[in-house]
Amino acid sequence: MATTTSKPSKVGSNFYTTSVTTNTDGSLKATTSRTDAQGNSGVPVSTVNTTSAGVSTRTFESGATAAETAAFNNPNSPERQAYTQQVTSQSPFGPNPTAADQTKLNSTAGTPNAATGAAASSAAAAPGSTPVTTPKSGAYPAGSFAYPANLAQSHQDIIKFNLVEYIPGGIPGGTTGGGGRPAAGNILGTVVLPVPNNISDTNAVEWGSDSMNAGQAALAAFAYKTIEGGTPAGLESAQASLSAAGKDEAEVKKAFNSLFTAAAMGGEGAKILTRASGQIINPNLELLFNAPTLRPFSFTFKLAARSEPEGQTILNILRFFKKGMSPQRTPGNLFLKSPNTFTIQYMKGTADNPNIGRIKECALQSVTTSYTPEGQYATFSDGVMVSYSLQMTFTELEPIFNEDYEGLPGIGY
Repeated sequence: MATTTSKPSKVGSNFYTTSVTTNTDGSLKATTSRTDAQGNSGVPVSTVNTTSAGVSTRTFESGATAAETAAFNNPNSPERQAYTQQVTSQSPFGPNPTAADQTKLNSTAGTPNAATGAAASSAAAAPGSTPVTTPKSGAYPAGSFAYPANLAQSHQDIIKFNLVEYIPGGIPGGTTGGGGRPAAGNILGTVVLPVPNNISDTNAVEWGSDSMNAGQAALAAFAYKTIEGGTPAGLESAQASLSAAGKDEAEVKKAFNSLFTAAAMGGEGAKILTRASGQIINPNLELLFNAPTLRPFSFTFKLAARSEPEGQTILNILRFFKKGMSPQRTPGNLFLKSPNTFTIQYMKGTADNPNIGRIKECALQSVTTSYTPEGQYATFSDGVMVSYSLQMTFTELEPIFNEDYEGLPGIGY
């Protein structure tokens, strides 16, 4: 028996968490509790029990209010939507659930599942319980979609894509420069695929050349000292520069002649010193750090169905990424909300693979779907294409920093 617990979700003025327990007889139990903002001091509100056959019933605990009972009975309520996300964000069976395990988890979450629909319709609800119903059809695909169908039995390394609610980073304030991006939002759905070929990452930062001759340096020092310590400090800096220049009066005279000539001629006179003496003013050229960069990631998957259910899974996977990357309109169509984002994990067993660089939260910037990757149009009897090619380009939402490597095993990022 094992139990996993979700992060707290705020619905109205209340916070809720859901704990999912797997039992030795193959059944599941999901208990939703009203908590504080940190997920503590939980008061059980509702419990969903799912049999090993995938039939789910909901009962309400003594701590549930009348409003909560009504809300959790309504599949379109914010409470039920939060519950569904909390259940599907967990992996009580590990990263590679069997089809039967996924059926039970979907039934517990109240998400559509053809395998459990027939069983649920023929089973009578237990006394005092309410059958779990599905959310509105416009919701994101919940639970996990895995390709190929036997991925769980193959025990191979996988790549896991979680669609997560986008949370804006906010506007940095004060003198701290901001505190970095917030943690990823609630998980809205998951796709699990074999690790593709030709995976790589590129860590880069921007450096650029910059120059500052003696005149520019003196002016910069004067301005900096004036801002930092007032006019007396600036004048002291200027006097120091003049004193240093006085040690080589002839060279300084040439430099000033060149500078004044360049100013008079709009910059063209900068070559006068070179023409006259074969010299230039030392530009003190140096390579300086400009900025970090955001890492891009590209993945290509070949998806070929070997059965009708697997064909439907492929369609769900394509829809999952296409819909997940799309912007959302506000009710009045005045604004567009940012698309949701993705977390990407290379996994070995049930944990991150430390031998491949990790990836921060990403935006999906492009999806290219080829419906005829073999160069010819071919379908099965149900109209599903014989194969699909899926190409995706992601970019991380924030740069990689030195401190991000602290405490991580293996490569890190």
